[in-house]
Amino acid sequence: MALLVVTVVATYLPWGSRIGIVIAMAIAIIKATLVVLYFMHVKGSSGLTKVFVIAGLAWLAILMGITLADYHTRPWLSGEAAMTVQPQER
Repeated sequence: MALLVVTVVATYLPWGSRIGIVIAMAIAIIKATLVVLYFMHVKGSSGLTKVFVIAGLAWLAILMGITLADYHTRPWLSGEAAMTVQPQER
């Protein structure tokens, strides 16, 4: 409940757009860690369960990395598309 209050308070504070996203992600990561460790009982589980949790997180990181790499190589992000498009001749 305390992290819920921190989340609500953080949304109303006048952060910059980038620092606000970082703070929101940090709070979300803390909440997700608590959910996995305590509510999903991973903290007291066997080593094999912990291996599968880590493997799932690694797979998520790989997929997000590939997605972000694709997103950042799009020409419309850097303005290259506006320079390379030629007007149509009639």
